[in-house]
Amino acid sequence: MAELVAAVPSLLAADQADQHYADAVRTAVAACAEDTAGQTCYICYGEGDEDEGLVRGCSCRGENGFAHVSCLARQAKILVEEAEENNLDIKAKTERFRRWDTCSLCEQRYHGVVSCALGWACWKTYVGRPERDQLRRPAMGVLGNGLAEAEHHEDALSVEEAKLAMERRVGASAYSILGAQSNLATTYDKLGQHDQALRMRLGVYSERLKLSGEEHRETLLAANNCAFSLGVLERFEEAKSLMRKMMPVARRVLGEGHGLTLRILLSYGRVLYRDPDASPDDLREAVTTLEDTERIARRVLGGAHPFTLAVERNLRNARFALRAHETPPPGSA
Repeated sequence: MAELVAAVPSLLAADQADQHYADAVRTAVAACAEDTAGQTCYICYGEGDEDEGLVRGCSCRGENGFAHVSCLARQAKILVEEAEENNLDIKAKTERFRRWDTCSLCEQRYHGVVSCALGWACWKTYVGRPERDQLRRPAMGVLGNGLAEAEHHEDALSVEEAKLAMERRVGASAYSILGAQSNLATTYDKLGQHDQALRMRLGVYSERLKLSGEEHRETLLAANNCAFSLGVLERFEEAKSLMRKMMPVARRVLGEGHGLTLRILLSYGRVLYRDPDASPDDLREAVTTLEDTERIARRVLGGAHPFTLAVERNLRNARFALRAHETPPPGSA
């Protein structure tokens, strides 16, 4: 066990996992308290109490989706155990493992501090397994994503670097290594290391094209990540060129309501209005793109989802930029 712990940072030590989980659950319950008041868990039908309150961090609306984190974790654990016991194929195992980060009702990923709590639940479930175990490495990925969702980016960096090192150490597939690099690049970006993020993302995109072709979901994700980094670094023409190539492919392959398609459209609209050299036509296209994206996001994810709120913020910014461009300066008449 000492060798196992030495392979990962102290944050991931097995003897600390329970405490990290308990702290994360308390944070998630507190953040969801107003939304969950008077509701019941859809899994155990119990209410929130002093032992554990309820959370909801997906896209469920109305009276749907309220649950204890412990119930969500138990549900995911049982589904994965059944897959192992019945020797199901990798596709079925992957689908069941998604319950650690994706709601079984609305089929949207958990976000924010709820994602973080489930990340710690997942990690504490599999941390005791050997390094080469097929579930231990994905569990580290769920935790890294959860920490990023809760904006614990320094901790996420520690986890993502450890995961990439472990993937290389155990001789993981090229696909797994590219996934780890993609997550690490996202963390670099969140920490303001934009040049480093872009370099890694360009490498991932190039390899994804070779391995899977331009229509694969992971290739589209890698392309969108590159475009985002190019926009952050104000390389707007390169970003727009790449996204104009990606958008019709995403719509055709994934559909307009897919989460990745929506992210691509948001990125494109944002790049259009943030470009200081944007023309009136560019700004009008930005507004139209973001209006369409907001409408679809509201229908698919709901008005309270963080992504929908992000689209609304960018739409306001785009409209402001268009009005500013169309309004003549004082004294110009």
